[in-house]
Amino acid sequence: MSRKRVAVAMSGGVDSSLAAALLKEAGYEVIGITMQIWPSDKPAFGGCCGLEAVEDAKRVAYKLGILHYVMNFRDIFAQKVIADFCLEYSLGKTPNPCIRCNQYVKFDALLGRTKELDADFMATGHYARIEQSPDGYHLLKAVDLTKDQSYFLYTLGQSELQHLLLPIGNLHKAEVRRLSTEMGLPTATRRESQDICFIPDNDYRAFIAKHIPLKSGDIVDANGKVLGRHGGLAQYTVGQRQGLGLASNKRLYVLRLDAANNRLVVGTKGQLLGNGLFASKLSWVSGEAPKEPINITAKLRYRSPEVTAKLHLNDGVAEVNFQQPQWAIAPGQAIVFYQGDIVLGGGIIEAPEFHSLARRNEIQNRLPVCW
Repeated sequence: MSRKRVAVAMSGGVDSSLAAALLKEAGYEVIGITMQIWPSDKPAFGGCCGLEAVEDAKRVAYKLGILHYVMNFRDIFAQKVIADFCLEYSLGKTPNPCIRCNQYVKFDALLGRTKELDADFMATGHYARIEQSPDGYHLLKAVDLTKDQSYFLYTLGQSELQHLLLPIGNLHKAEVRRLSTEMGLPTATRRESQDICFIPDNDYRAFIAKHIPLKSGDIVDANGKVLGRHGGLAQYTVGQRQGLGLASNKRLYVLRLDAANNRLVVGTKGQLLGNGLFASKLSWVSGEAPKEPINITAKLRYRSPEVTAKLHLNDGVAEVNFQQPQWAIAPGQAIVFYQGDIVLGGGIIEAPEFHSLARRNEIQNRLPVCW
């Protein structure tokens, strides 16, 4: 019987490098694939798939004695990740580009390419686990909760999970470093990247100023009183306190970005507390949405702790009510639903007033190409 072939998405980091090494050690026929997502006229492009990362992935592949391919995903990355990032900020939202990259680039386009190589599986270095049961595949949190990345993977469904391996989901980060060192992997001591890969120096405000039309408007309080002027809504996020340029005897925070009227709404820290939210663009790991209201825990941001809530669905929209009020709920961010270690699914947090499709298209047509 022939060995199972697995294509490993190698980002040039220690996690995906060890994933490839462990799979080879386990007897798989391993192929390494690194995505090329930067423009050819930007040689200094950094991040998880930058030029240095590609070279590191090549060195690991050579060390392991496996084939390694670099594949061009520039166009789909620009369309599905960067252009969407620009659009969402123009709509007064705070998007998470890493989730978009996983959904449309890694686990759609790249997974499709691996099947063209007759690979039985695709593998990544994500900290999460997959468990097969009689009722299908479950996506679980990683053993190392300090590194758990299941939040970024909530859009995975049954068709993806049956072809996906996550070899390091049962390991702690310290074990990953130790095993990589013992195996002599060139990336064993490589520093982790915490930045958005397509934004130089993680300066998203400079990126936005260059790629998104900025229009000044009023800064108002919750009652609509004009307090000052802003330099463009895309420069602000919900919960922001610094850089408002307002003289006040109390601390003011961004409460809301009113894109329809180009107004920045500010208020006190207490006014940032919310008892619930609505989310759309829902995705369910099992392929089926809950038919009745259920108790869950939820994460509103990658780094935020899980909170207890009640989930109710109505016509494709999730209504989430929290047991305790939550601070700085930001439209555009993902909310992910859990029960214990199991990821149920998630969606995108919506503003209290949903933007109309016509408004969205109007803004999208005015956006320049991001690169």
